[in-house]
Amino acid sequence: MKPNTQQLNDLTIQVRRDILRMVHAVNSGHPGGSLGCTEFLVTLYQYLMDRKEGFDMDGIGEDVFFLSNGHISPVFYSVLARSGYFPVAELATFRLLNSRLQGHPTTHEGLPGIRMASGSLGQGLSVALGAAQAKKLNGDAHIVYTLHGDGELQEGQNWEAIMYASAKNVDNLIATIDVNGKQIDGTTDEVLNMGSLKAKFEAFDWDVLEIKEGNNIEAIIAGMTEAKAKTGKGKPVCVLLYTEMGNGVDFMMHTHAWHGKAPNDAQLENALAQNSSTLADY
Repeated sequence: MKPNTQQLNDLTIQVRRDILRMVHAVNSGHPGGSLGCTEFLVTLYQYLMDRKEGFDMDGIGEDVFFLSNGHISPVFYSVLARSGYFPVAELATFRLLNSRLQGHPTTHEGLPGIRMASGSLGQGLSVALGAAQAKKLNGDAHIVYTLHGDGELQEGQNWEAIMYASAKNVDNLIATIDVNGKQIDGTTDEVLNMGSLKAKFEAFDWDVLEIKEGNNIEAIIAGMTEAKAKTGKGKPVCVLLYTEMGNGVDFMMHTHAWHGKAPNDAQLENALAQNSSTLADY
């Protein structure tokens, strides 16, 4: 049975706590984008994706997900653990030597749920396209989902993949762009203005829809359900998800400063107080 909106919201709060504690414990990591994508990834794994029991790399007979902007690993690890891929207690090993939970996800540690290494930005869509075409060859009707940062789209390889996807009618793929307008050095407009992402994807012959309230679980469910309905019709699907970097922690919001900065002890206490949970910390 799928969780209801309240259960998804409750888990979102707990995942925020996980992110904050993981990054604080090692004074390293990327809380801003992780917090901004928490509602999306919780909803994707807990409500939207068709997942089978256990984990294998081929992903046949289920929806699969590729995280391209791998620096938001704290939210990804938390959601994977709380979706049953590995023990929640393992979150305490984040970024430690010999941990399976490195700062950017990698595959050689064999961490369940990780299908590609994504330390270098701009590569996720290329990998996902291969997986989507493999599903077609295997007669597997399931969907490939991806997540990308808006700043990440400044990487040129994305646009080769975007061109390829439409040219080859890869219509079993939904690429979601986290549009928070911020990256490590400032706003995306200041660093490298990309203009209208919607117009660009449409010019590359993608089907594009927007989720204006990207930190609202009901809006995410509605938007992603619409996106799924657009698959199988000859075009790849792009979702522009408008989020707030640092969402849920007031002093981390409306700034790029927390892209890759860990909270100190007092800041952690403040942030956790804003996200009290009835669920258990790791």
